[in-house]
Amino acid sequence: MKKYIYIFSIAALGLMAACSLDREPLSDQSELNLGTGSSDTSRIKFKDRAAIYAVYNDLYNVMRDRQEHWFVDYLLFGESRTDNAYAGTTGAEVVPIETNALDASNPDIARDWDRYLEDIAKANVVISNIDLVPDPAFAESERRQWKAEAKIFRGMMLFDLAHWFGNIPLNLNEAPDITSANIEQVYPIYFPKPVTQDSAYKQVIADLTEAIPDAPAISGDKTRLSKTVAYALLAKLYAELREWDKVVEYCDKVFADGISLEPNFADLWGYDADKDDAVLRNSVESILEMQYITGSGNWCTWMFGRDMADPDYNFTWAKWITPSRDLIAAFDKEGDVIRRDQTIVYDACSWSNYYPAGRYPFMYKCRSKYSCIIKLRGADIQLLKAEALAHQGDLATAATLVNGIRARVSLPALESSKTSSEEAMLNSILNERRLELALEGQRLFDLVRFGKLLEVMNGINSRDEGRLPQSRPFVEEHRLMPIPQTALDKNANLVQNPGY
Repeated sequence: MKKYIYIFSIAALGLMAACSLDREPLSDQSELNLGTGSSDTSRIKFKDRAAIYAVYNDLYNVMRDRQEHWFVDYLLFGESRTDNAYAGTTGAEVVPIETNALDASNPDIARDWDRYLEDIAKANVVISNIDLVPDPAFAESERRQWKAEAKIFRGMMLFDLAHWFGNIPLNLNEAPDITSANIEQVYPIYFPKPVTQDSAYKQVIADLTEAIPDAPAISGDKTRLSKTVAYALLAKLYAELREWDKVVEYCDKVFADGISLEPNFADLWGYDADKDDAVLRNSVESILEMQYITGSGNWCTWMFGRDMADPDYNFTWAKWITPSRDLIAAFDKEGDVIRRDQTIVYDACSWSNYYPAGRYPFMYKCRSKYSCIIKLRGADIQLLKAEALAHQGDLATAATLVNGIRARVSLPALESSKTSSEEAMLNSILNERRLELALEGQRLFDLVRFGKLLEVMNGINSRDEGRLPQSRPFVEEHRLMPIPQTALDKNANLVQNPGY
C-alpha cells in the first residue's frame, strides 16, 4: 500500500505538468514549461527553443543559487568529519558530523540526497527532450552544446552522490506519466534498484566523455560547463578508481587548456572593500566557479563567518566548519603563513563553543556575499597529477609539481627525505593537499583515497584537545554516509550502507 501513496503524489505532480501542454511556453521556468514527464517520444514536451532553454538555464541557476548540498554541506561533511574542522554549532543535525555519530535520521543528509537526485532529474529532462524540440530556428550545434553541458552537470552531481553514498539509485530517463493502468510498470522507474558505486562511476565517465566533443571550450567565463570541467572531473574520478594513467592523461588535458596556478594565492579569495567586489574572477587557475555580484549576493557566506560586505548581518549565532587546532598547528608547523591567513581569520564573537569568544577562528575562503565559489581549480589538479606520478614511480616530477605549489606561497622545496621514496612522496602530497585545499571539502576524500582515514581520525582526540569526543571509532565503512531513512522508507530496493 505504501508505494501507491507515493505514486499518487507523484501522479498529481505529473498531471499538473501535463496541463501545461495547452499553454504557450514561458521564458522563465515554471510547471507550465517543464514538460509532462513522459518518456513517450511521440509527444512533444517543449514547443520551441525558448521552452527548453528555461530548463537548460535552470541547471546553472541550481549551481549558483541552491548551494546547500553541493557546496555548504559538501564542505561540512568533507571537513568536519576530519581533522581539519569542528562542526561549529551545537545543532543536533551538525554535532554528529564531528563526533562520528551520523545515522539515517540526519535531516541534512536527507536534504542532500533529495537535492542531488532532483538535479540529476533536471538534467535528464534536457538530455531526453532537446533533440525533439520542433523549432527549425534551433540550431543543431546549439542543441548539441546544451545537451553536452547537461551531461557534464549530470555527471558532476552523480559523481558527488555516488562519492558520498556508494550504492545509489540511478535513473537516466524521465518517468512516464502515471495512470491507473501503468502503476506497476512505472514504480521501478521512480524508485529503481540501486547500482554499485563503480557502476555509477562508469555512468559518470560515459556522461563526461560523451559530452566533451560538443561542450564549449573554456573561455574567460569560468561559470560555464566547459570541456575543461569535464577533463577535471574525469581526473578526479579516475583518482578515486586508482587508474593513474588516466589521471595523468586528464590532468594534462586541463593544463593544455590554459589552466595554471594564479601567481598570488591571496587573489583567489580576496575581497576588495573599496570596489565592493571580489579581487579576482575568472582567474587562470579557476576551472569552474559561481559568481556573485552586487544585488545578487552569495547567501552562504554567513554560514561560515562574518560577511565582510555586511559585517553585522547574521553574526549572532555560531558558525559551521570552525577551523580545528590540528589544522592551525599543521599550518604553523610548515611555516605556511600565506595559506593559513587566507584560509583562517580571527574575529570577536558572542559564543565560545571551541575557542574564547574574543579571538575566534573562522573559515575565510568565502568571506563576502560577493565572493566566488570555486568548485574546481588548477592546484587540485596539479596535486592529483603529482599523486598519480608518485604511484607510477616518477618521484622527481611529482616533487617538481608539489614544489611549484609551495613556491607560490613562499615555502621552500621539499627536503630530499620527503621525496626519496613512494611512501614519503605520497605523505608529502597528502600534507600539501591538506594545506592547499583546506576547508574546500577535499580532506575526507583525500584521507580515504590515501588509506589514512582510520589512522588519522581514530587518534584525533589525543591530538586535538578542542574536538568533541568521538562517539565511536571510525571503521572502513564510514568512508560513506548513511542512506537517509526517508529514502529507505520510499524505496524498498535500497539497503542501508554497512556500519550504520
